[in-house]
Amino acid sequence: MSAPAAPVADENLFENAIEVFARGFAFTRSFTHPYEARRVEGMWALRDGPRKSGAMRSEEWIARGMEAGRIDAIARAQARGKFAVCVLVANGEDDREMRAAFKGLGYRLGTTEAFMVHSLKKIAAFESPAEIELVETQATADQLAKTARSRQILPQYLQNDGVMRQYVARLDGEIVGWVRSIVVGDATWCSNMFVVERQRRRGIGRALLSRMLRDDKRSGAKRAVLLASHTGAKLYPVVGYERIGMLYLFMPRK
Repeated sequence: MSAPAAPVADENLFENAIEVFARGFAFTRSFTHPYEARRVEGMWALRDGPRKSGAMRSEEWIARGMEAGRIDAIARAQARGKFAVCVLVANGEDDREMRAAFKGLGYRLGTTEAFMVHSLKKIAAFESPAEIELVETQATADQLAKTARSRQILPQYLQNDGVMRQYVARLDGEIVGWVRSIVVGDATWCSNMFVVERQRRRGIGRALLSRMLRDDKRSGAKRAVLLASHTGAKLYPVVGYERIGMLYLFMPRK
């Protein structure tokens, strides 16, 4: 079972956070080909848009408060290829029956991640040896892509047009960390937070997040949402994120 945390008091906030996750995750996967987030029979279906060539990428089906058998039946009937099921469980809810049900249906548990929200009401500032920058030029975007070994921001989003903001941490001219904020309605989705290993435990991650969150608030966002690995779940509360639930990623066995 997951570690104890305060029960969720606002179900509407939880459902809104799920939508932010679905749409924000789909946005980040749309850099090479449109990846859509749509409601399908009570779940969020995240999958490739129509393709003229190339294989369909794996789909993600996001569910909450539904029986495992129904989730399985819908996903298997409507998935167009490989898929995974993401089940969100709120703080205070027992996960044992759900996990056993998916095991009985032939799924394996791939990973669990903390589902977290920042209210943006209070944002602490943190000192860092690195300079935190908003990426606004193609030169910086190219340098980041080379460092991260993948594109982190497309040219059309460089002018801070209200869709996404990309940040880097720079130390002695070298990019040593990055994170991006995706705007989803009146909230934001935090994506691809990373600090190079040799520069960790120096406050760089906290400084990146603090700058991003302050800009989120200034832009009018009411909350910020993210998923955290077990390591990240130790960092994010330091800058004000609170865990509202857990995500369980289930994959059908071959």
